[in-house]
Amino acid sequence: MTSKTLQDQSVVVLGGTAGIGQAVARAAVAEGARVTVLGRSAQAADGAHGIAVDANDTASLASALAQAAQLSPSGKIDHLVITIGSRTSPPPFAALQRADLEQAFGTKFFAALMAVQAALPHLAERASITLTSGLLSRKATATGLLRGSINAAVEAAGKNLAKELAPRRVNVISPGVVDTEVWGAPADRQAMLARIGSGLPVGRVGTPEDLAQGYLLAMTNGFMTGAIIDIEGGGLL
Repeated sequence: MTSKTLQDQSVVVLGGTAGIGQAVARAAVAEGARVTVLGRSAQAADGAHGIAVDANDTASLASALAQAAQLSPSGKIDHLVITIGSRTSPPPFAALQRADLEQAFGTKFFAALMAVQAALPHLAERASITLTSGLLSRKATATGLLRGSINAAVEAAGKNLAKELAPRRVNVISPGVVDTEVWGAPADRQAMLARIGSGLPVGRVGTPEDLAQGYLLAMTNGFMTGAIIDIEGGGLL
């Protein structure tokens, strides 16, 4: 049975050096987990171990995940969380190039799948895997084709992997607008995010800590798999 607590569980967060991933790492440390953060640098939240990785390089992913497993007393990873994504703004559809598609899908979708595959030899029998999509998967906008397509692909992958990798559990967190560095420096983004938040039912945009609660749920609820967990302040309404 999956533990309902993260105490002494091995948690690996790919993309955990900033934003949502960093908040997940901190929350897991606070719950007593042994946390390893994989990112562009070996930077890690207090209480976590950091390993530098190139998420677009399969060999680098395999090496980093093997190292992460070795840090666990059991030699296994109990929970794999993937929060990586592209920070570049997509061009309008009329100007979209194949290279734009390959870069964006490579960073968020292909890298996530390769990370899960590389982790398989190191995952505990009933490990959890939590992927990250976004509300544009199901909210059409005039400029959302590329991001919406990637997020929809992540959600479809999550459901299929939940079947194929059982009894390991696979879930997807779908964030709305969250106050992170993706939106620019704090001085530049606050007015814009306040405007966006005023149009949401909850009256504000999300924080990384709001999202971290959802990842903790996905890790600790042993009866949840194949789920898309929307944490978006009512943005899909």
